[in-house]
Amino acid sequence: MSDYIGSDGVQTHRQAPLDAIVVVNLGTPAAATAGALRSYLAEFLSDPRVIELPRWLRWLLLNGVILRVRPRRSARAYARVWTAAGSPLRVGSEALVEGLRGALGHDGDAARPEVLLAMSYGEPQLQRVLADLQRRGLRRLLVLPLYPQYSGSTTGSVFDAVARTLGRWRWVPELHFISDYFREPGYISALAGSVREYWAEHGRGERLLLSFHGIPRRYLLAGDPYYCQCQATARLLRESLGLAEQELIVSFQSRVGREVWLQPYTDKLLQEWGRAGIKRVQVLCPGFAVDCLETLDEIAREAAELFTAAGGTALDYIPALNASAGHIATLQALVRRHTQAWSIAERAPDQAELRIARAEELRRTSPWLSSS
Repeated sequence: MSDYIGSDGVQTHRQAPLDAIVVVNLGTPAAATAGALRSYLAEFLSDPRVIELPRWLRWLLLNGVILRVRPRRSARAYARVWTAAGSPLRVGSEALVEGLRGALGHDGDAARPEVLLAMSYGEPQLQRVLADLQRRGLRRLLVLPLYPQYSGSTTGSVFDAVARTLGRWRWVPELHFISDYFREPGYISALAGSVREYWAEHGRGERLLLSFHGIPRRYLLAGDPYYCQCQATARLLRESLGLAEQELIVSFQSRVGREVWLQPYTDKLLQEWGRAGIKRVQVLCPGFAVDCLETLDEIAREAAELFTAAGGTALDYIPALNASAGHIATLQALVRRHTQAWSIAERAPDQAELRIARAEELRRTSPWLSSS
């Protein structure tokens, strides 16, 4: 009992209490192969937040249809965007977290919060990241999902995973959770800056399309705020860029299945524009913090082909914010605001000896603590 007071041996008085910021993104397969995609999709699509159907029906859909067809097709798509360093989403997320770590000034100083990346699905797995932090004495935790707009299928799923993990701990850390950041001035400013920079280098298209990842319409009708937050993002960006309503349009991509999803659909809208004689459009995907399959392949390749086949001349994809200075500054401001009450002094490593001495004194004066 000299090292800790408790029964699980996890939290010790010899450990300096740890503060941590865990930045969470969706995840990615380990490789661009059918086998890796099968494992990844099985984990991802088994989440009841992602496919909101009765468990038995979700199982039948996943194992009877999706995992029989989709892994091979998805592997081909991932192979088109895979880099020498690996998955674009993981590489980009790691660069963003490294930039945030630098902006917050964490350089190995144990008195400062650690900044770590985790994934909801795939590696580094969120549950394992949290378990490692627990072993190292986690006391205060900020979770930052990389989803500017809240949806139950993304941000809500992160919260579920964190709650399930912490729910098994005896000593639960102080928890802060960022649900969205679409209203952040820095986020809108960074988006507007990325558009202006693209225009300065490549010129302006006839229209700017904001393509967000879709969700089934029934999620909206059940109370999910995602659609409204996407529209609010568009309004704020439109105001920042000084565009008229018809110059900046919202659409939704990546739908699957036969049910109705949020509309207008990106692919259908681009085909309509091509047939209507619109020649050049530019697409920005503000819901994706980091470029990934849905932006690099679905928009920059597939959507561009659909648009030109319908009569358009060119579709330009404006990259995600990724590890840009404006994006890092936005996340830095978010983190600082949510952790401003955290005191550095009480986390100092030199407090460890005092904690150990107090624990020893408590053990000496309370003999029953040593009894079995």
